[in-house]
Amino acid sequence: MIDRSSETAAQPHRPQLAPDLVSELLMGMRLQGVRYRRIEVTPPFGISFGREEGRAQFHFVVRGEPVLRSPGGGVHALAPGSAVLLPRGGAHDLLSAPDLPSRDIASFAQDCLCRTVSTVQWCDSEACRSKNTVIFSGSMELDLGSMHPLVALMPEVMSVGTLLARYPEILPMLEAMEREAQGERAGFAGILARLADVVAAFIVRGWVECGCGDASGWVEALRDPRLGRVIAAVHRDPGRRWTVAELAAEMGSSRSVFAERFLAMTGMTPVRYLTELRMRLAAQWIGRDRVPIETAAYRLGYGSQAAFSRAFKRVVGQPPGMVRTPAEQAAAQA
Repeated sequence: MIDRSSETAAQPHRPQLAPDLVSELLMGMRLQGVRYRRIEVTPPFGISFGREEGRAQFHFVVRGEPVLRSPGGGVHALAPGSAVLLPRGGAHDLLSAPDLPSRDIASFAQDCLCRTVSTVQWCDSEACRSKNTVIFSGSMELDLGSMHPLVALMPEVMSVGTLLARYPEILPMLEAMEREAQGERAGFAGILARLADVVAAFIVRGWVECGCGDASGWVEALRDPRLGRVIAAVHRDPGRRWTVAELAAEMGSSRSVFAERFLAMTGMTPVRYLTELRMRLAAQWIGRDRVPIETAAYRLGYGSQAAFSRAFKRVVGQPPGMVRTPAEQAAAQA
């Protein structure tokens, strides 16, 4: 049964982000390279995850009451129906008891259920199957597009339980996941993967709509109605040839007041912020979407590919062609 008594205690009031800025934050969100596993194990057990750098991890507990040992060493008790997202991944464990050792998930034998879902079974054949713990787990790249800095500001572990009171529409999705994982009907693996994608996106959206929790610094700038409007405009149109005067006008202040406030809130000048945003987008377009370098340069307002390449190397630390895979680099040079 789904645990409806999850964390719903009132949180201290914090300024929320404007609805249009929330939409801007989430418009480019993608879950890429998702790989899911249906895991069934007999206690006692310990399974480690998160050895892959830079990949988020999602876990949904179908049956059993495992504990999550987070990358920072914290211990979180999980009930049936619990869903958690670790947005930055990191080495963590799911255990039947907090003090048990763990074994890397990659070391278990796996059978393919469909293109993106495999199954892991490590069960005692003499134990009653109802005593086994069942977990649906996913490894993914959490891509927020131009707003990727948000990932670094997210909590280490994000729980769907904190959202149930505010977003009751998540509950039917969790119940559907539980039914699909328990019933193992035809096509259940693909349906589970789709539902997990949606629940993970809900967790991220809920955190953003609630004002990004206790995050400060850059998020404080987003919470500021006037400065947030400037940041939204820049992210909406990064290829525009913005001047400091135009950005100050968006905020409704003088250039000096705007530049001073922007630096104080974000830790960088407006020009540096815009350049880093452009190069982060360019790296995604070139490396992930296979956009030609000259096209990326044009989209981001650079008059020449040479000027763009110099800026890219200065910010990213390597030429734009190096963010492609070796095979793509060879094809571009052919």
